[in-house]
Amino acid sequence: MKAALLLALAPFAFASPAAAAGMDPSMRGMSMPMPAAKTGAKPTAKAAHPRKPRRRTKHAHPSALVSSDATHGMAAMRGMVTPAGSAGMAGMHHGQPAPGAASGQGMAAMSGMTMPAKGRPESSTPPSATAGGGQGKPGMAGMADMKGMNMSSGPTVPAAEEQVGHEPPPAPITDHAADRVFDPAAMAAARAELRHEHGGEAWSMVMLNLAEYQARTGGYRWEGEASFGGDINRVYLKSEGEGSGRLGVGAAEIQALYSRAFTPYFNLQAGVRQDIGPSPRRTYAAVGFEGLSPYLFEVSGTAFLSSHGELLGRLEGYEDFRITQRWILQPRAELNLAAQSVPETGIGAGLSNLELGLRLRYELKREFAPYVGISYDQKMGRTADFARLRGEGPGGASFVAGIRMWF
Repeated sequence: MKAALLLALAPFAFASPAAAAGMDPSMRGMSMPMPAAKTGAKPTAKAAHPRKPRRRTKHAHPSALVSSDATHGMAAMRGMVTPAGSAGMAGMHHGQPAPGAASGQGMAAMSGMTMPAKGRPESSTPPSATAGGGQGKPGMAGMADMKGMNMSSGPTVPAAEEQVGHEPPPAPITDHAADRVFDPAAMAAARAELRHEHGGEAWSMVMLNLAEYQARTGGYRWEGEASFGGDINRVYLKSEGEGSGRLGVGAAEIQALYSRAFTPYFNLQAGVRQDIGPSPRRTYAAVGFEGLSPYLFEVSGTAFLSSHGELLGRLEGYEDFRITQRWILQPRAELNLAAQSVPETGIGAGLSNLELGLRLRYELKREFAPYVGISYDQKMGRTADFARLRGEGPGGASFVAGIRMWF
């Protein structure tokens, strides 16, 4: 009977030291509760039979039941990085993190945690203190026990929404970090150049909007402008007129205007206008506006007061409809008005002239585009009567072809 008892206890005597030797050294500081063995259990002689291995039961040593995945998790904990001064992280190395180290399994080496029989970490914090109820994930209360960990929260959200557009602008920056490294005078010159190139520089442009042949009269017509200045203040030279090959220039004018922006889309213009050509020449003071209206219509309006007290007005507008990247359709309208009749210049009171046009151009380049279209030019009222007295027709529709260019 004594021999059978010794043979039954032999597996337990050899299993415990072997399992203890194979355990990770980082687990030596952990508390691993042992399951209570049943009292009164008597071994039998059948358990010592060498050809029939003993069946493993829940009474086996806990170290023999540690799962393989937990064992690998403990091995991966050797390469985990922990903050300096984490005394509670027993057995961890302060080195580079090992690839594949599981954070959930690595938590088992933290102080205050126990390892039950099945090898899964169990927090000493009660379940009611965990957030989210996830298995193996300690809550915020359990996280607070980890020494040396940064528990700072993310960026704070303002309690009230910012009132955009109602606050005063911030004060200009006077402390420039680049001045500490480079010459402050050189950096001030660079900042001045940056402001100059982003809205403060002067630029010039010459635009010939109309330069066309009119088939009905066999004549020609032009309209263009040249400008120089900045975004706020500019100087304009404008010219327009018409004529024919056998009669020469019939009516033409040139304007010199100062332009100042008073809104982001409109400019106020003032200057002088001088008529040229065979008709009686007049000099006018000109005041008007020019800009971009809603729906992208280019509009302008000008009032002219001559040195003889004659008051004239003009309204113009056009829009470019881009059919493709190169084909553009441009409808156009121009109205000329007069406050009184001036027989010397052939202008009648009221609406004196109306021009409607539709032109289709093809941009070989952005700066150069030939076009074709239809133009309806009609003298109205007393102006048409003055034209008939001179042996001219009041106008009509005509096919036009020309070039639009700028540089």
